[in-house]
Amino acid sequence: MNRYYHDITIALESIMANKLKSVLTGLGIIFGVAAVISMLAIGNGAKQEIIEQIKLVGVNNIIVKPIIKKSSETTEDDDSKKQSKKFSTGLSLADFEAIKSIIPEIEQISPEINYETFAIQNGIKKSVSLLGVHPAYFNLFNMTLMNGVYFNDIQNDNGSTVCIIGPNIKTKFFLNQNPVGKSIKCGTIWLTIIGVLNPKTLISQSNDNLGISNSNEQIFIPAKTMLMRFKNRSIVNSKSFTQNERRGRGMMTSQNEKTDNNYNQLDKIIIQAKETEYLTSISNIVKNMILRRHSGVEDFEIIIPELLLKQQQRTKDIFNIVLGAIASISLIVGGIGIMNIMLASVMERIKEIGTRLAIGATKRDIVVQFLAESTFLSVGGGFIGVLLGFVFSKLITKFADILTIITPDSVIIAFGISALVGILFGYMPAKKASDRDPVESLRYE
Repeated sequence: MNRYYHDITIALESIMANKLKSVLTGLGIIFGVAAVISMLAIGNGAKQEIIEQIKLVGVNNIIVKPIIKKSSETTEDDDSKKQSKKFSTGLSLADFEAIKSIIPEIEQISPEINYETFAIQNGIKKSVSLLGVHPAYFNLFNMTLMNGVYFNDIQNDNGSTVCIIGPNIKTKFFLNQNPVGKSIKCGTIWLTIIGVLNPKTLISQSNDNLGISNSNEQIFIPAKTMLMRFKNRSIVNSKSFTQNERRGRGMMTSQNEKTDNNYNQLDKIIIQAKETEYLTSISNIVKNMILRRHSGVEDFEIIIPELLLKQQQRTKDIFNIVLGAIASISLIVGGIGIMNIMLASVMERIKEIGTRLAIGATKRDIVVQFLAESTFLSVGGGFIGVLLGFVFSKLITKFADILTIITPDSVIIAFGISALVGILFGYMPAKKASDRDPVESLRYE
């Protein structure tokens, strides 16, 4: 063992004697390891974002949304003209009740009705987003309470003036207070606060297409309270009838009347399947059911967020594999660099090799010496590369706004590969050095 210790000492002395050459030799390994760690960190960050988004949209959820045509859309194809002659009541509470009562594979279901208004409390007036939902809505999106209770089916059926607020609403109107039991005026209606939601972290921009909304900024009320006391777009009054008649005749409307032709009672229906394998079949049943109820007018769309996110994850996984492979190539290039430098080093130190062999060193001693030198270069480069990988990952997060997560596995993989590269690519020069004839080495000029 002492003999090999002497061989390793000689290798270290050689590296220290040629610092610049050693650093340049290890650059390929340094940047290769840093690139691998950075790419794996980006991949782990993307995976974490997908997991968090799936939590936000809920597991096994299906979203039914109305397709709202804007008044400015005047061009129609033949199918649109045929459908426009048919009558559809739009997405309604009756559709929700039909889906709830007919399909057995549904775990939970809730409507969603959005209404933008103003909230007033203690002289503070701010714009807020009201959401009319069923009690099941909070389970659908994994929402938990900081304090208070959820509203129940009885309160929903009676249209009770109760609400649950997001944490940011509490901060705006009830700083350093417990709002439970207090009242807040939304529009012209006073609502009693019965619960406050726990904050939810949105690691990326909310995506309405996936059904992700910022619950921190919203006030939740029973769906029937919304329809009875705030907004019911399915009710036709003289004003809405006059506006629609004028639009139908192609007459100009006032600025206040330039709104979407939204006659849908509901903005969404969120359905949760009991199992993932039911998602496709339930979505097909729901589509056919609503089509029949809407007289064949396809004025709605069905979105399955989890499947979209999983497809997005598969795409990102492929992208990350490609990036990781490209980054790994730099490690191989670094290994080839080490092999070339070590081969050149063998040629430069032929007399040294011959002298060591002549005074009693074995071929194994020569192999250990040169193999130790290449291993030190790759391991040292790997260590520096790990540190650089952490720095690169932080810079990517800071300047590119891309979430990066470094795991112990990625560090072990990158560092292990760098050490393996040093051993594999260092063995050939070491073997070549040990096979030299001592007499020829001493005569070498």
